[in-house]
Amino acid sequence: MAETLAIILFALIFILILVGFPIAFTLGGISVLFGLVVFGPDFFYLLSLRIYGTMSNFVLVAVPLFIYMGMMLEKSGLAESLLDTMSLLLGRLKGGLAISVVIVGAMLAASTGIVGATVITMGLISLPTMLKRGYSVELATGTIASSGTLGQIIPPSVVLVLLGSVLNVSVGELFTAALIPGIILVSLYLLYIIVKSTLNPASAPPLSGEEISKFREKGMLKRILGAFILPFVLILAVLGSIFAGIASPTEAAAVGAMGATLLTVIQGKFSYKNLKEVMRETTHLTTMVFIIFVGATAFSLVFRGLGGDRFLAETIAQADLSPNAFITMVMLAVFVAGFFIDFIEIIFIIVPVVAPIFSALGVDLVWIGILLAVNLQTSFLTPPFGFSLFYLKGVAPPEVKTGQLYRGIVPFIIIQLLFLGLIIVFPEIVSWLPEVLED
Repeated sequence: MAETLAIILFALIFILILVGFPIAFTLGGISVLFGLVVFGPDFFYLLSLRIYGTMSNFVLVAVPLFIYMGMMLEKSGLAESLLDTMSLLLGRLKGGLAISVVIVGAMLAASTGIVGATVITMGLISLPTMLKRGYSVELATGTIASSGTLGQIIPPSVVLVLLGSVLNVSVGELFTAALIPGIILVSLYLLYIIVKSTLNPASAPPLSGEEISKFREKGMLKRILGAFILPFVLILAVLGSIFAGIASPTEAAAVGAMGATLLTVIQGKFSYKNLKEVMRETTHLTTMVFIIFVGATAFSLVFRGLGGDRFLAETIAQADLSPNAFITMVMLAVFVAGFFIDFIEIIFIIVPVVAPIFSALGVDLVWIGILLAVNLQTSFLTPPFGFSLFYLKGVAPPEVKTGQLYRGIVPFIIIQLLFLGLIIVFPEIVSWLPEVLED
């Protein structure tokens, strides 16, 4: 009976979220009602202890710090400088501007980890330029939307911080394991753009010689150094301190937040107005994440109290599924869920349910964390509710149609799925760097 109630709870919450009810209040509200009916008033005491334990988790302090870092870098103007310089450096190549967008997207991902800020910034700066220079709408929008989501997999990533907390694995180890997959994914994006622009040069024309020569005449070296040194210093400070074992991810996030503020001061973009906007947005996003966390804690407590996790584990055991078959089933479920609900919802609803089963099957949870991060990245890209598409559509010129956005993103979704399969077949992609650093 209790197991049946657990499945009803899970199904009811999932359906209500799909219908459009707010996730935080749906997760928390329905779970508290179930908990009160099944366990009585003592449930509130248990829930308060669990929430306090979650909120006192030092690792989660990295979330607001990384969000602040990303928002402050958006104000610094570094993205604009990077894109402008990179596009002129690669301007002679077919698809050079699109290649620049991917590289800058990767650098911003390694500096911020905030998808919304990256997509909006690159959409405002590069989309009008790409369209003006004759790029096809599909290639331009697909490149920007997909490059903006690299912050989901390239550390430091808020997604990896949340996954580390839910899976109960080291966030630093997840960051280390994600670096090589992130580099490979960037390389696959670049390979697609090079092949596409070679086969169809009209979709990605090079810059004119006049623009290139004008750039080279006016202090080219100074511009290059100014555009690249500051972001590299920040990336080195944040990721270098984690990989070298000098700082924990939370401490490195604090370094990044301070570094982003100093970079904004150096760029002459720091002001009380900007600081106020950054702090307001950081507070808004952090509050959203943590109120969902509270709801997820209530759900997890009730679901496990009703024996839902035990029921699922026994069902999997009776079905005699191999670990690979179960992984494939979960990845498919996460991918389909990504069409309809946000990555935070998936992390807090689906992952806590399947994590104990992965542990029971003896699967490496760090590897699972990277698989989930890559899969969740596609939730930002998949129509009709891909948030990256929403962000880009919001800042795109009126002539860019939703259908063009959807068509443009399809090749990148295919790349994501092929890459996901590659990590499943060759887990060494994830485990190689952590093993090397341990030696």
